[in-house]
Amino acid sequence: MTREIMGKIHSTESFGAVDGPGVRFIIFLQGCHMRCRYCHNPETWKSNEEEEYTLRSAEDVLKEALRYRSYWKNGGGITISGGEALLQMDFVLAVFSSAKEKGIHTALDTAGNPFTEEEPFFSTFKRLCAVTDLFILDLKEMDEEKHKQLTGFSNKNILAMARYLSDHGKHMWIRHVLVPGLTDEESGLTALHDFIATLHGVDRVEVLPYHVLGVPEWEKLNLPYTLEHVKPPTPEEVARAEKLIGTFA
Repeated sequence: MTREIMGKIHSTESFGAVDGPGVRFIIFLQGCHMRCRYCHNPETWKSNEEEEYTLRSAEDVLKEALRYRSYWKNGGGITISGGEALLQMDFVLAVFSSAKEKGIHTALDTAGNPFTEEEPFFSTFKRLCAVTDLFILDLKEMDEEKHKQLTGFSNKNILAMARYLSDHGKHMWIRHVLVPGLTDEESGLTALHDFIATLHGVDRVEVLPYHVLGVPEWEKLNLPYTLEHVKPPTPEEVARAEKLIGTFA
């Protein structure tokens, strides 16, 4: 690397098995603008409190990841997640550029919230696309107003990002968190199906059941948790959602 690129690192995981193909080294970055009502790691939201993260160079993090390269079978590699990874795009670009030089599979787990075609973001994003093998995109809700109520933000730019990735031949996994009474309406799931059907490069669609494992973090941070009476979906409810959304691989 020609210069030292630093990232705000929340944590790393050596043997991730669900965030991309194969066994993966996962880098969780600090900072996210969205305030999803069901977020399971709200401790990653704030990016300006130093006790919440470790500042590390891209070179240092990649060096740690490479210790586990012998385990990256069946298409394994490195995944960068969050928080929201696109808020630290220069860092992601630095890690992935070096990883691709070493022949490592790269995956970016993102909710797409920072995406814009305005500069300087867009030029860097296009460079990032060139060194990212897989985008794992979380589509939370198709209706814009409901999306705002769920996250605090519009979804127009997120859907635009999905279309851009589709138009430029990028591989995608699409994820949807199923929250009973919130993101499980038939109309919304059908709309998600119809949208995904317009995209190219979608290798997998996953319905992730809502869970309450993150509730203690909300309590620890003294944040009001508005879904305290919501129970995780049943296997039957998950199967219904999977049928409505469909598979596109």
